[in-house]
Amino acid sequence: MVDQVKIRQEGGSREGSIIVEPLPQGYGVTIGNALRRILLSSLPGGAITQVKITGVAHEYSTIKGVKEDVVEILLNLKKIRLQIDGDKPVKLSLEAKGAGDVTAGQIKVPSGVKITNPDQIIASLADAKAKLEMDLTAEKGVGYVSVEDRRSLGIGTIPLDATFTPVTRANYKVEATRVGQITNFDKLTIDLVTDGTSTPAEAVKEAARILTNYFNVLVEQKKAPKKEKEAAPKPKIDQSALVEELELSTRITNSLKNAEINTVGQLLETPKEELVKLKNMGAKSISDIEEKLKDKGF
Repeated sequence: MVDQVKIRQEGGSREGSIIVEPLPQGYGVTIGNALRRILLSSLPGGAITQVKITGVAHEYSTIKGVKEDVVEILLNLKKIRLQIDGDKPVKLSLEAKGAGDVTAGQIKVPSGVKITNPDQIIASLADAKAKLEMDLTAEKGVGYVSVEDRRSLGIGTIPLDATFTPVTRANYKVEATRVGQITNFDKLTIDLVTDGTSTPAEAVKEAARILTNYFNVLVEQKKAPKKEKEAAPKPKIDQSALVEELELSTRITNSLKNAEINTVGQLLETPKEELVKLKNMGAKSISDIEEKLKDKGF
């Protein structure tokens, strides 16, 4: 059945539909719901996470010659969408002078970084003397990260809430479809809109890859190896050895031999209750015997 499933894409580079059919009945909802959750929450993307604006101490300031206040500028910075190749934070900068709109395309970016919506307006300068300068930090991340989750920054550096996910909208629908005369199959259509840093097809493929990685954990789970029991240490002498080899005191050795306990094996087979009944054999003697047997590996 799996080899009959077909996938096709409709739409453009930002908005489109991924259609999967035919699926066994019920699989449309199962797959569609799982992919939608991943698309909206778990795909990596880039965002500006902090900014330092020349002459601005905090976000409630205003800038001479700039029509927008700092709060509005920060909101516009959050709308800038970036593709970042590496995993480390990157430094960006912006210098604008003279009347007119300041856009994301005027931001200087290093290699490996691309702004996909360069027409996004950041601010508007009112006259020829107005200027706007800022240093920005952009990062690659997943999901949404609020300023409360960030460490405190230096004076004048303003943190930004960051929405990293490249998918701005995702929905799915399941319709009945048929294969020949059989009609109980599902047709899954996933409709999504991205920010331009990823195409709909790329986004769905990445979401499927993330799910597959987790499913593989279940498929490839291995039983914990059984802990091998440590082999008992090999005795230093054989049970056929004479009790003299235990190096007991002469009194204890003679007591054992008088009871016809001549070998280590015979000693091991004699219950402690019988040993204490022997002549000159007290609790201290029994303790000495046990210690010597232990030393020899018994």
